[in-house]
Amino acid sequence: MNNGENWTEGTYAAAEAAIGHAFRDHALLLACFTHKSYANAFGGEHNERLEFLGDAVLELLVTERLLRENADDEGVLTERRKRYVSKSALEQAERRAGLMRFLRYSGGESNVRGKTSSNLFEAVVAGLYLDGGLGAAAEFLDKFLSEIETKNYKTMLQEYVQERRQPMPVYALRETENGFGCTVSALGKHAEGEGENKKTAETVAARRLYAMLTGGGSDL
Repeated sequence: MNNGENWTEGTYAAAEAAIGHAFRDHALLLACFTHKSYANAFGGEHNERLEFLGDAVLELLVTERLLRENADDEGVLTERRKRYVSKSALEQAERRAGLMRFLRYSGGESNVRGKTSSNLFEAVVAGLYLDGGLGAAAEFLDKFLSEIETKNYKTMLQEYVQERRQPMPVYALRETENGFGCTVSALGKHAEGEGENKKTAETVAARRLYAMLTGGGSDL
């Protein structure tokens, strides 16, 4: 949305299509996409309270998913949950869903930086929970939310190579049909990575090469 722009009937339909849920309560849907700056300027309910609820719903559903799908102990599950609910993971999920284009805000784009994207995703999760129950929220998360790496494998790889006083890793990027591919080379070995953006492709490649060099296995 543009600064200060309100929704039309077409916007409601487009937002519901992006989310994958037809809301019974359109006022709730609108609140999900209303930034505090817009509410302060034009009135109405903003999405901060929904974001608060969405955070709890998100953690519950991710925890349940991990328990059902994994036999890991509590410590491992806790670390994996962090990779699902981190700011970066939520921002990636928001971009996949394309939610920010529907956000109502006021005062310029400087007002919608920082955590606005991840907060919006959590607000929509809350809206789905209130309008359609845990099932609707879970379907949304299954479609858009994925686990991301929290370790900085590029730094870990670089430090591993530096300790051996060898040339720094070399990254070669290329475009693919689904985003980017990357080949990283160091210590006479190389590994491949793929991702929807350059950073992800490099991280995956670095993770695989680090695993190869340290004996951590290909699934690290």
